[in-house]
Amino acid sequence: MARLNFGGVEENVVTREEFPLEKAREVLKDETIAIIGYGVQGPGQSLNLRDNGFNVIIGQRKNSKTWDKAIEDGWVPGETLFEIEEAAERATIIQYLLSDAGQMAMWPTIKEKLTPGKALYFSHGFGITYNDKTGIVPPEDIDVILVAPKGSGTSLRRLFVEGKGLNSSYAIHQDASGRAHERVVALGIGVGSGYLFETDFKREVYSDLTGERGILMGALAGVFEAQYNVLREHGHSPSEAFNETVEELTQSLMPLVAENGMDWMYANTSTTAQRGALDWRHKFREATKPVFDELYESVSSGKEAEIVISRNAEDDYRQKLDAELQEIRESELWQAGQQVRKLRPENS
Repeated sequence: MARLNFGGVEENVVTREEFPLEKAREVLKDETIAIIGYGVQGPGQSLNLRDNGFNVIIGQRKNSKTWDKAIEDGWVPGETLFEIEEAAERATIIQYLLSDAGQMAMWPTIKEKLTPGKALYFSHGFGITYNDKTGIVPPEDIDVILVAPKGSGTSLRRLFVEGKGLNSSYAIHQDASGRAHERVVALGIGVGSGYLFETDFKREVYSDLTGERGILMGALAGVFEAQYNVLREHGHSPSEAFNETVEELTQSLMPLVAENGMDWMYANTSTTAQRGALDWRHKFREATKPVFDELYESVSSGKEAEIVISRNAEDDYRQKLDAELQEIRESELWQAGQQVRKLRPENS
């Protein structure tokens, strides 16, 4: 295990070099890995594991869209594709990749299949961290582990196919077998992680919920809307406002940040852009820090978990969600985006 030092703060990380795929296969050679759920993370993780040579089966409800998708992806009913109960029965490692609401609903069924020595694997710490609300309390004689890719299952699969990897966190909640560490690291390598960094279930879910509501989705969407609206209010066209707000960021600047860091991106823009960005970054940091403080408190107190659970339990939740997404989709901002994307060279 490597140790990274960030200004005196040390972290444990595992790389492919020190834990190669061959070692991961050896660790899990006698294991049957059941992917329960074929929605957001299930396809990417299962296909990567299969392509990497692991013994993988899928557990999914028959006659559902995701059952049909699994068949399209090459999983064979009765051989590698089973009803959830049978897949969980056959498995020595259950990768519990249903939605948080789905995990709560299916938990009584899954718990029955958790015989001594098995491993229960999560890619999100929600169910365990908020178990007073979810009811997910695993038996003490199994391993409880986590690998959380830092991106969507689609990205995990795309990068794998390109020969790359998506960074993931890993955690151990229970080590009943004495093999939890090698199991979780082998699975992390198997699903296609670029490298693995250590965390725990609570920190994973706190950072994840904060990130989703913050810079990754909530804050990003809100800032997009604010800047776009200001430009439109001052007479800029939809195309100009969208390009200056979204297109240049996503197509030009963020790839530079991803490759070389914000300082490098600043150093390779005009002096006018540099000066303005360096000055205004302080204003945006100070303006948004109180919002992020409020957000983190809402996450760590369990308030956000309560909102998620209660909203998902509403009979008309799906209809309300569709209406909210439609509002975004039909806004001028994202209608402009549809038109601008058609004009990209690869779409010409």
